[in-house]
Amino acid sequence: MKRKFHTSALIAGALIAAIGLPAGAAHADTTPRIDLRVLVVSDGGPSTDAIAAELDVAGTPYTEIDLTEADRPVIDADLLADTVDGRPRAKYQAVVLPSDNPFPAGSPEMAALVDYERTYDVPQVDAYTYARPEAGLKYPIEGGYAGSVDGVRAKVTAAGKAGPFGYLQDEVPFEDNSPTVGESYAYLSTPVTGADFTTYVDAAIPGTTKRGSLVGEYRHDGRRELVVTFVYNQYQQQFRLLARGIVEWMTGGIHLGASRNYFSVHVDDVFAADDRWNTELNCTPGDVDCPDGAGTPDPIRMTPQDVTYAADWQASRNFTLDMAYNGAGSVEHRQDNGGADPLADEFIAERDEFRWINHTYTHAFLGCEQDTSVVPWRCATEADGSVRWVSRNAIVDEIATNRVWGEQSGLPLHNDELVTGEHSGMKVLPQQTADNPNLALALADTDISWLASDNSREPQQRQVGPSITVPRYPMNVFYNAGRAAEQVDEYNWIYTARAQGGSGICEDNPATSTCLDEPLDTATGYADYIVPLEIRTALGHVLAGDPRPHFIHQSNLAEDRIAYPVLNGVLDTYAALFTADTPVVNPRMKDIGVELQRRADWRAALNDGQVTAYRIGDTVTVEAPDGVAVAATMPTGTTLAGAAFGEAYAGARSGWTPSTGAPLTLGLPSSAVPAAIPGTGPAAVPEPAPKTRVPAEVREPSTA
Repeated sequence: MKRKFHTSALIAGALIAAIGLPAGAAHADTTPRIDLRVLVVSDGGPSTDAIAAELDVAGTPYTEIDLTEADRPVIDADLLADTVDGRPRAKYQAVVLPSDNPFPAGSPEMAALVDYERTYDVPQVDAYTYARPEAGLKYPIEGGYAGSVDGVRAKVTAAGKAGPFGYLQDEVPFEDNSPTVGESYAYLSTPVTGADFTTYVDAAIPGTTKRGSLVGEYRHDGRRELVVTFVYNQYQQQFRLLARGIVEWMTGGIHLGASRNYFSVHVDDVFAADDRWNTELNCTPGDVDCPDGAGTPDPIRMTPQDVTYAADWQASRNFTLDMAYNGAGSVEHRQDNGGADPLADEFIAERDEFRWINHTYTHAFLGCEQDTSVVPWRCATEADGSVRWVSRNAIVDEIATNRVWGEQSGLPLHNDELVTGEHSGMKVLPQQTADNPNLALALADTDISWLASDNSREPQQRQVGPSITVPRYPMNVFYNAGRAAEQVDEYNWIYTARAQGGSGICEDNPATSTCLDEPLDTATGYADYIVPLEIRTALGHVLAGDPRPHFIHQSNLAEDRIAYPVLNGVLDTYAALFTADTPVVNPRMKDIGVELQRRADWRAALNDGQVTAYRIGDTVTVEAPDGVAVAATMPTGTTLAGAAFGEAYAGARSGWTPSTGAPLTLGLPSSAVPAAIPGTGPAAVPEPAPKTRVPAEVREPSTA
C-alpha cells in the first residue's frame, strides 16, 4: 500500500522572513536541513516514556528533556534551530509532548515550540491529552465520554488505514487483564465544528451511536498535531499496536532505525526423552528436583506421528520450528530396541522441513559437576574446597560428537550454533556463580559463534570465549509435561500458597511471581488460564519488536501436544491484527544473534554521538563509523546508489546498510517531496491541559 505523509516546504521568501535573513543574503537554495532526531519532552508519565521506549527499540535517535528536572535545558529558539554552512537547520524532525501544551499560560517555551513547528513544518505528538477545543476536539461533557476503556475494541478508520496505520487490519483491542484493576482511561470525543481534524483510530461512545477519536491529526495555524486521548504504557497491547504508526506519522516515514515483529521457537531435547512430572511426589523422578531414588522415571518422547503433525502444522502456518537435538537419544533408543527408532527415521526423512541446532550429544550438564545427593543440587568440590568443573575435553566431546551424528544423519546444520543442556556451562545462580572456565576453550575448539542463553537469567548478549550469546525466552509450558493435566498440576504446585497445597514459591518470591487465588482445575485450567496467559506474554514480545527466540521442549509436541494451542494463539492473534505486508519474521538462531549485535553496535554509535543524519529536500544523508551497520526506514521508492533501498515491510522500506565511514546518500521518491499546507499566521499559545487521572502502570506478567 502506498502511503503519503504530508509535510510542507517553505518558499524562499517565507523562510528568509522566518529566520530573519535579508533577502539579498539568501542562497539560491534555501531548503532547510532537517536533522533526523526526535525531541521528546517528558513529564515522567508513562505515555511519553512509552514513545521513547519505542524509539529505543527501533534505534531512532532522540533527545529527551524531563520537565520535572530543575536543571533541565530551557526550550528556546537556539535549542531548536541554528544554521550549518549558511543553511538553516531544524535540529529535530518531530516533537513529542506529554499533552497538547504542558507549560504554564503564556509560556515562552511553548511559544518557541509553536514558532519552530510552524517555521519548519515539524509535527507534534500529544502523547496523552484531554479532549478540548485547543486540541481540535469537543469537551467530553459535550456528548463524549471520559472513563475506562478496558476491553474496548477500537477501530482504525479509513483515513488511518490510508495513512500511518495502514499496517493494521481493523481492530485495536484494549487490554482487560484484570476485572479489579483499571488498565486504560480515555477521552472519547468528536471534532470541534470547523476543525481540520482527521480521526485515525476511534471507538464507540457509550450510550450513543457516535464514535469518538482516540488518535487523530489536528491541523491548525500552520501546525500539525497527533492528538492521543488515552493513557498507556510501553507494555500494553494497544500501544504496541499503534507505536509503529505514531513514529511513522511524526517522522513522515523517514527516520533512522527499523523494526520488525519477530517470533521464533526452539524445541529442545529432540530425539531424547524428557522426564515426567509426578503428581503425587510433586517432583520429577530422574531429574535433580527429586531426591535420589524417589519415584520411577516415566519418560515422554515424541512419536513418528508427532513429527508428521509438526511438519504439516508448519506448512499450514508458514512457520518453521528450530529443532535442538541430542543424537544420543536416538542411539540409546536403537540400542534398547533392536536397532529400531521410528521417531528418528521419520525426523530424518522430514529433516529439510525443520531447522536444526546442536544441543550436545547427551544433554550433559556442562558447568560444575553436580552433587545431586541434596535438593536443590550443589556444585561438587575438590579436597581444597574449589569447584570441580566439567573438563574441556568432555565439553568438546559433547559438541563434536553430536555434530558428527547430525552430519551422518543428513541434518542441514549450521555448525556455529549451539544450545547446551539447560544452558549449562554458563553461570547458574545460586549454585554456580561463574562460567565454567573450560567452556570458552571448548567453544573455540569447536568453532561455535552463537551460544544460546536463558533470557530469564541473562537478557543481554555477552561474549563467552569466541561466542556471542543469544538469549532465549523460556515459555511457561513445562519440559516435564506431555499432558495438559500434568502441566496444570505442576503449575498449581508452583503458583499456589502452602495453605492451598502449593510449594509456596510464589509467597517466597512476591517480586517475581504472583500466587493464584485458588488452584486451577486440572481438566480446564490449561486451556482457560495458562494458554491465554502464555499467548499474551509471547505476543507481547512479538509486538515489542524483540527478536529473541522462545523455547519449549519436544515433550510439548508429544501426547496432548500442549504447545500448539499457545503457538496457534500467537500466530492467529497476530494475523487478525496485521496486514499481509507486515508478516511475523521467523529467523534462525544465528540471524537473531546478528540482529541483536547490530542493534547493540548501532545503539552504542548513537549514544556516542557518532551518527549524523539529515534531510535536505529529496535527499537524506547519513554518516556513521566504518563497520557500523546503519538502520533506517524510508518510503517505498527510496534509492541508495541507484538501487532500491532496504526491504519491504509494513508499507515502507527498511533495513540495515553497512557503513564504510563515507556518507550514505539516499534519494527519496517524488511522493515524499514536501507539499505545502496552508498556514494562518501567528497562533495564540493554548492553555495547558488540566490534570487527568493516570492509572498505575501495567507491566509484563512475570513468572517464577
